[in-house]
Amino acid sequence: MPQAHGFRIFCNVVMGEPVSRVIDLDLPPPSLSDNRGHEARLRAGLRNVLGEDVLCPFRVARMLSSLPSWGYQASVLLVDGPCGLEMADLAPRGKMPPYFGLAIDLGSTSVVLSLVDLANGEVVRTVSRMNPQRLHGEDILDRILFAGRPGGLEILQSEVLNLVREALRDLVRSAGIREEAVTAVTLAGNTTMTHLFFGLDPSHICREPYLPVVNVLDPVPARELGLPCHSGAYVYAFPNVGSYFGGDLLAGIVASGMHDREEISILLDVGTNAEVVLGNRDFLVACAGAAGPALEGGILACGVTARPGAIEKVEIDPVDLGLQYSTIGGGRPCGICGSGIIDLLAALFRAGLVEPTGRLVTGRDPARMRKILGEAAYVVAFEDETADGRPVFITQGDIKNLIRSKAAMYTVLEVITEGVGIEFDEIERFYVAGAFGSYINPGNAVTIGMLPDIPLERFVPLGNSALAGAIKFLLDRTVREELARIRERITYLEMNVRGDFMAKLTAAMFLPHTDHGRFSGVRTSGNKR
Repeated sequence: MPQAHGFRIFCNVVMGEPVSRVIDLDLPPPSLSDNRGHEARLRAGLRNVLGEDVLCPFRVARMLSSLPSWGYQASVLLVDGPCGLEMADLAPRGKMPPYFGLAIDLGSTSVVLSLVDLANGEVVRTVSRMNPQRLHGEDILDRILFAGRPGGLEILQSEVLNLVREALRDLVRSAGIREEAVTAVTLAGNTTMTHLFFGLDPSHICREPYLPVVNVLDPVPARELGLPCHSGAYVYAFPNVGSYFGGDLLAGIVASGMHDREEISILLDVGTNAEVVLGNRDFLVACAGAAGPALEGGILACGVTARPGAIEKVEIDPVDLGLQYSTIGGGRPCGICGSGIIDLLAALFRAGLVEPTGRLVTGRDPARMRKILGEAAYVVAFEDETADGRPVFITQGDIKNLIRSKAAMYTVLEVITEGVGIEFDEIERFYVAGAFGSYINPGNAVTIGMLPDIPLERFVPLGNSALAGAIKFLLDRTVREELARIRERITYLEMNVRGDFMAKLTAAMFLPHTDHGRFSGVRTSGNKR
């Protein structure tokens, strides 16, 4: 499966009927006893094969006069429209050109797009692009505020649509196909990002009572958005459950299949927030907490996103304190990303360089301990090792922010499990989504008390679950109905109204936790978990 700039895509899909597909027909020729028009004849032939009626738009009706010259043998391209199946194109039987779908993970930081062959389910190409809307604010709230300015919403929409147009053209060019071969587009993004893509006012998403303009958007003609696709193509957006439970998380549920299983699973997706879904085929409970920024590297002195040169793995020998690291791409380090941050804090803790309270033990390794930015710091890469001649380090303040973030994540997990009356050891699968899930060492995440102390084999990296869900939507039209059933089953827990949330959060502000019995498998010396 292709990778795109640090994103692994896991999408094991058993193909059903794609949202766009071709049906081959041998129609009975007309006679005096059967003088139906071409449209009626074609509809009847499709009804015999599909068991349902199919709409015939005017653009296809204009093509029907070719049926006699084809000997009433035709291939019909079908798409799922707002009101059911539609004919999108006609060709002589067996002569329909190859057709493809575009799956989009619409992230606030980056946008990942996959071109998918709808005949066989193969992911042909995948690309990742930085979201240009970041110029108006890294934070979703900043973009909502920008959208409220005169012309702001139009600017934000045009930026992301231009990105998708250019990326789509690059994809089809590199695949050697025509733009018209793209017959379906699926889109998974959070509620705000989806609103901005379609030019919908997001202003009430962040205001009580926190209302999106739409929860479920019917298929939108791709040409209305100026996307270079087949004239009959539609854009299918994953719905949302509310302002803070978007289509990207629903796509993750679809990708994991947790909603179909008897066993209880958790899905954790870490971005700006830590979003969590717990459940099985009988129930689904969800919540979110502001646990992501530090773990993404966004608020640390040397934190960077996952990119070439970012330190992604760190080990410290607990005896001689020797340090080893690796970077994305193998080049000189330019900073440290989320997986490296978790490795580093766990290694510091195991080696006795950080106390359970989070305080750096500066006297234990004087060669790497410095005073930087007015506070104690531990140097991971010295000046002569880095790409820019500046050291890569972690400060005492960084560690406090990390502990706060990991505590918030653990507390969200604790609250959601307690809310349905189960223990962590009852969870059979723990899906960790995104680049975060693909590259973190779950043992190290357990060591710092970010993830629960359960058998490591239960942690399942889900990769880019939003993109995987969007690909599955392309390849199985029943996902559209499935999403409606999932939405009806989800119960959302609001963290801010939980009276015990702050008490639980305070208890988790410790390495790994104030209640060490919860992490009996964690050791601070020689533990290589």
